Amino acid sequence: MAEKKKLSAMYKEVLSDNFPEDLTITLGDKKLRYKKRQWAVGGKKTGLRYGDNPGQEAALYELKESNLSIGGCKYVKGGEGKGLVSSISDSDLMESGKHVGKSNLTDVDNALAILKHFDEPTAVIMKHNNPCGAASRTTIAEAYKEAYMADRLAAFGGVAALNRVVDAATAEQVMKHYLEVVAAPDFEKEALDMLLKKRNMRLIRIKNIERLNAYRDLCYIDFKSLMDGGLIAQVSQETRIRSKDDLMIAAAENQGEQYTVKRKPTEKEYEDMLFAWKIVQGVTSNAIVFAKNKATVAICPGEQDRVGAVEIAIIKAHKKFSDRLSVEKYEVTYTQLQQRQKSEIDAAVAKEKGSIEGSVVASDGFFPFRDSIDAAAEQGITAIIQPGGSINDPEVIEACNERNIAMVFTGQRVFRH
Repeated sequence: MAEKKKLSAMYKEVLSDNFPEDLTITLGDKKLRYKKRQWAVGGKKTGLRYGDNPGQEAALYELKESNLSIGGCKYVKGGEGKGLVSSISDSDLMESGKHVGKSNLTDVDNALAILKHFDEPTAVIMKHNNPCGAASRTTIAEAYKEAYMADRLAAFGGVAALNRVVDAATAEQVMKHYLEVVAAPDFEKEALDMLLKKRNMRLIRIKNIERLNAYRDLCYIDFKSLMDGGLIAQVSQETRIRSKDDLMIAAAENQGEQYTVKRKPTEKEYEDMLFAWKIVQGVTSNAIVFAKNKATVAICPGEQDRVGAVEIAIIKAHKKFSDRLSVEKYEVTYTQLQQRQKSEIDAAVAKEKGSIEGSVVASDGFFPFRDSIDAAAEQGITAIIQPGGSINDPEVIEACNERNIAMVFTGQRVFRH
């Protein structure tokens, strides 16, 4: 038992921070100036608990000033206290238990990168820098519930980010679950009183979130550090898809012959495809998102082959839907059910094909072959949104026409590595 206590203690240790107070990156005659962020924890100023793992020192820097101008993009200019995650102050960081680490803040940041595309009440739950569930609804409490139930298993210990103030109804939902962090524009007093009683939960107020949609049109420099000390710098992804008017009905040409998807999307399919496209941009490539009624059904990140991502997403959808039905009907997980109850749940899952039937598919890259379409079609999907541009687009279009599936092209790939 003593050894177990020693091992678990490493996850609570707050490391000393030897990073400098200021950081300047010079790109030719352009400069980005940063200041290290620290908070009052246990009576002293400290930075991040640790980096990706215990024992890895890490620091958070806020962009104070920038005169960046590369490629004609409009860039984030910075300014102390004007950022989002990098501007979190002592009063914005409300903790009960462990102090925040690097992964907590990068999860919040990537959730905000998704939420910036949404105007309606929307909740995103992150795990290991990928969304595991997301939903838009008329209230933030409903959005949170649907996002959580989209993948209740993966959401355990996750980070929830909401684009509306957390009210008592939302807090009541959160109190039923184990989350590491809840980030929101603010917390109503009744909600705050409830949530601060939750052990080891961090509440983060993102005070500038009302300006979040302004970041849709702003770029930043994305740095990747190499193991030899080198760097790769790139301009951040800027989506061109804002409405259905930015989408193209799938069409291609091969050896002088024209191929076009026959069935046009319905208004509801457009709505779900745009929702799914906003989510898939925040998923590690290769990425596939199944969505229905403005909520995710299944998400598969980080696969090396496209059809594999589709197949895994299908498996996940069936598993997550089994769990959801079990919890909603019997208030226990699927594995805790009696055999008779499992058979009942299995039949319901099979009937609705893991809740995939009637959903749409978003892919961050083109489909190189029709195998992904065939696999998704077997589950009853009705529409697809993808970049297009494969030499096999005609084959993919023909597969959609055989299955009466609508498909649109974005003309833009959104890989995230």
